[in-house]
Amino acid sequence: MAKRDYYEVLGVEKNASEVEIKKAYRKLAMKFHPDKNPDNKAAEESFKEASEAYEVLSDPTKKQKYDQYGHAGLEGAFGGHGFSWENFTHANDFSDIFSGGGLGSIFEHLFGGSFGGSGGQTSRSGNRGEDLQISLSLTLEEINKGVDKKIKINVQESCEQCSGSGSADGKTQSCSQCHGSGQVRQISRSLFGQMQTIVTCPSCNGTGKIIKNKCLKCGGDGRTAKTKTISINIPAGVSEGQYIRLRGQGNRGKFGGQNGDILVLIHEKEHDIFERQEADLVCDYPISFASAALGTEILCPTLSGQVKMKIPAGTQSGKVFRLRSQGLPHVNSSYHGDLFVKVRVITPTKLSSEEKELFQKLIHFDSQHKLLPNKSFFSKLKDFFV
Repeated sequence: MAKRDYYEVLGVEKNASEVEIKKAYRKLAMKFHPDKNPDNKAAEESFKEASEAYEVLSDPTKKQKYDQYGHAGLEGAFGGHGFSWENFTHANDFSDIFSGGGLGSIFEHLFGGSFGGSGGQTSRSGNRGEDLQISLSLTLEEINKGVDKKIKINVQESCEQCSGSGSADGKTQSCSQCHGSGQVRQISRSLFGQMQTIVTCPSCNGTGKIIKNKCLKCGGDGRTAKTKTISINIPAGVSEGQYIRLRGQGNRGKFGGQNGDILVLIHEKEHDIFERQEADLVCDYPISFASAALGTEILCPTLSGQVKMKIPAGTQSGKVFRLRSQGLPHVNSSYHGDLFVKVRVITPTKLSSEEKELFQKLIHFDSQHKLLPNKSFFSKLKDFFV
């Protein structure tokens, strides 16, 4: 069967931006995620097809060849057997979506271990830098639409004076304890006999090198503190406690090691009107006795403006009305939660003489409406005093 056009697969135009291409792929990846479609071969194939399209269209070189020559221009790009998961080079693009969100587990399954194979372990060129954690407070309005944030953060970067080597003269020597490996073997005794473990060398901290003449600016650490501005794209629908991982934007590793990550923890600011229940919103709306008895039309607040809502005659205090799709969006989905409006009939506390006169007249009608508790109320009351 002939291959489909990659732009058609992702549902984007040929002039689509990098952001649009990435967004389109993420949407399809969530839709055809194997965890959401167990034992569904068609969904698995669609997932792989979308990944192949993204691999090409997100790579400027591959995209240029495809735009010029079509599928023929990519012959041999994925080996003799066509695209496979070994050819997918963009797993890190999607590891920043929240843990438990779905994409993380499937990519770990496909690629083995963590994204990109780094796994946070010590690299050959030095120690991996520390991960940093920041908290980002968002309003419900920002969560409703999604938002881009720019935040200043202090990080450890390579020392400019020694180019990250930690040495004032650029000279180092191999660690005599670990012989340059950065690791040593420890032997301990237990009830089960001798136990051998491999640990980071304490003399060189895993670098395999010893610096004699340390850089005066960084003290031999190879890093100095700097302030940088990071950009964070917050998708619509995130919630309290979720996080976004910014790969490679944390502290620089010592002596040329890999950068750590930044974990952005989401915090929701309390809203003056709405209470959040997952993707649904709840709010109270006060109305008068007259509006409850006669019925009325109100302008109900939502996160995107006001909408009209009818209050039928005879509405009781505490009655809940549902406004469909006026809640928050689900992450990476076009579906929205609902808004639940709880009507509260308000008793006035200060009355004018004219208002008092009107209420006095209404009292005469109360007996006709038999405003009495039902039998179950008296039964419960009796049990209470027994």
